[in-house]
Amino acid sequence: MVQLTPFDDPSLTDTSPRLRWLFLDLNSYFASVEQQLRPELRNRPIAVVPVMADTTCAIAASYEAKAFGIRTGTQVAEAKRLCPGIALVEARHDVYVDYHNRIVEAVERCVPVSAVCSIDEMACRLIGREQPLLHALELARDIKASIRTHAGDTLRCSVGLAPNRYLSKVASDMDKPDGLVALTPDVLDTALRRLTPRDLPGIGARMEKRLHLAGIRTMDQLLALDREAMNRVWGSINGEKLWHWLRGQDFNDPALEHNKSISQSHVLPPELRTPEGCYAVAHKLLHKAAMRLRAARLWTTHLSLTIKYAVPKSAARQLHYSGIPEQNWSQGTAIIECQDNHTLVEALRKLWDQRPTDAAHQKPFYVGVWLGNLVPDHLHTLSLFSSLETETRRSRLTTAIDSVNRKYGLDTLAPASMLLAKAAAPTRIAFTNIPDLF
Repeated sequence: MVQLTPFDDPSLTDTSPRLRWLFLDLNSYFASVEQQLRPELRNRPIAVVPVMADTTCAIAASYEAKAFGIRTGTQVAEAKRLCPGIALVEARHDVYVDYHNRIVEAVERCVPVSAVCSIDEMACRLIGREQPLLHALELARDIKASIRTHAGDTLRCSVGLAPNRYLSKVASDMDKPDGLVALTPDVLDTALRRLTPRDLPGIGARMEKRLHLAGIRTMDQLLALDREAMNRVWGSINGEKLWHWLRGQDFNDPALEHNKSISQSHVLPPELRTPEGCYAVAHKLLHKAAMRLRAARLWTTHLSLTIKYAVPKSAARQLHYSGIPEQNWSQGTAIIECQDNHTLVEALRKLWDQRPTDAAHQKPFYVGVWLGNLVPDHLHTLSLFSSLETETRRSRLTTAIDSVNRKYGLDTLAPASMLLAKAAAPTRIAFTNIPDLF
């Protein structure tokens, strides 16, 4: 006779609340990895910084540092004032990517990862016997234990369980650090009303202002809106999506949507704050953005170039976060649907020739490129101005270059115009992108 566990009992699984998504959020990820590797930093306030300079900002803070009011984006000088004993650690992005991969492997010992949302977030779709509440909670605890065992015992995560992926993300934010929250259908409405609209993913400062202009300041007011009213406030279908998500329904799940833009930017080191250095770095950034574009099987129809120039305070329109008085210049151009470096570099050269060249614009200190209006591979349309043979030849060339660079490093095969910037613009981790290509 086979003895049934509670999870095998049909009477339990048929009546138990069901959760279809598990969302995992690593707590103070970069700082926790540093504390894992350096025991002397454990239980101490630390901030991870891009470079050792008072003018830069913290890109991560341990929970011990957060107790002093230090957050991501806090300027280093301010962090030192708030916590004189804080330890500053220069970021090691290759290490964080390595630990990210270890964590994914640890999670997949328990359940497959459906979507990697960022360097410190991932979502898992639950199926069958994984969905009943008690089993889902046990699975979440197993994942936490697997991360501690197979990735690092200082690494903690908050886990959210919910009927859809959006709400599982909301649940993961409700109890930090090291929390576990399940938003079952029977408690969903009550739990959401305890939040504020700003607690919801996708509602930032600008959206909050729009809500206030519409007279919406509380979750009660937001939840009282019908689908049409939500669309009017948001000005798009996103309002209706949110209406469905907040009621536990899956509607155009974000896992199925593609990125709408890809960007790369870099603050130039002092030795490259010249027109020649700026162009070399812009070229390298475009090279990296194009690799990401092809890896995501996307095509672009728009390129923008942004340059920030250091100017005297009397001529500055604003101050950069580093304290540099700046004037910004930005220009974009439409291009044929493409993903190859050749077409993109031609567009970059045209934008570069349009930049201001007077005496006030000779000291660039920041450059960024942006690829927009992205089209997924299955919707790509062949250009009327180039043959299938030409496009196929370019595709084979870029695929070969990407293959070599993935194996041996980003700079292995690159245009000669990038040589001046070879050591500049190193790979950084955006929280929405894991740079395994580089």
